[in-house]
Amino acid sequence: MYVSEWENGKRALSERYAEILRNVLGATDAELRGVTVATAIPAADGYDDLLNRIDAAGSVGESMVSALEAQTEILRTMDRQMGAAGLIDQMTGHLSALEDALNFAVLPNARRPVALALAGASTLAAWQAIDCGAVERAWRHYELAKRAARDAEAPMYLAHAMGEQAFVLCEAGRPALGVELVREAQRTLGRDGSPRLWAWLYATEAELCAQAEMTDDSRRALEAATERIPEGTDARDPDMLSIFLNGSHLTRWRGNILAFLGDIDALSSLYEAAKEMDPTFVRARAGVHTDLAQAHVARAEYDVARKHLQQARMLASRTGSVRQRRRVDMLSERL
Repeated sequence: MYVSEWENGKRALSERYAEILRNVLGATDAELRGVTVATAIPAADGYDDLLNRIDAAGSVGESMVSALEAQTEILRTMDRQMGAAGLIDQMTGHLSALEDALNFAVLPNARRPVALALAGASTLAAWQAIDCGAVERAWRHYELAKRAARDAEAPMYLAHAMGEQAFVLCEAGRPALGVELVREAQRTLGRDGSPRLWAWLYATEAELCAQAEMTDDSRRALEAATERIPEGTDARDPDMLSIFLNGSHLTRWRGNILAFLGDIDALSSLYEAAKEMDPTFVRARAGVHTDLAQAHVARAEYDVARKHLQQARMLASRTGSVRQRRRVDMLSERL
């Protein structure tokens, strides 16, 4: 009854229920209420307020930037384990604080560290938006991340934002355009960038090529990713904390790509990845089970595929992942 009255304008949506719905749906307050948030226009004589905000932004030192980056890391860990939908209010407030600090920072030495922190937080927020099915919000966050990366003069962060943004194009049904964007990200790096980031970019290219039915290009990119991945179990890139990638993660990603290509080697890679996978990567585990189901469907092994889809659906529901549930539903229709 309440939902009907909210939709028909017969009852105002209270903040109590708005908070519940934001966390359930993974929507911002503006998206939930269907309104456009207008930028406040300061009064003509608001110089005192402007100077106060500039002074406040100028006082953001290394310790404050470190605290903001630590908050991003907490949100990243919570997202990995719990999913994105329940973090919408925290993420919105965090981005707002970072944007405010950057907008009123004047000199480059004050702007660069804040811009770098904003670039990392914006790509996280964008990926969370993709997971919640809010693709327009994801696109805007990636545009913000790219602007922040340029402001910070950080080509690695710019390339990463472009590479992740390519997945939005793929989700929208334009994987070939996504391939062009991730290749442009590689050109942006030139000869710079860490080996782990390069491995990530090549693996991204391989996945998008697979979905664009560019089989040979996909295999070449996957081989390039395998050649670039550093040895050892460390997954975090010390030069860029947004990247989680080691040999085990790449094995899982390889299985995902081979599953899209219908390759019989997909199963061995995926089962190996499932066995070695960090249990805290809950949403990624949902992806592995979905990939296994896809690989078994390609082999007409439908009973096994159903079992993996059940696991994937349970884990996707646990994290509220719209993206993973969409994949599960599409595969379920093929059974």
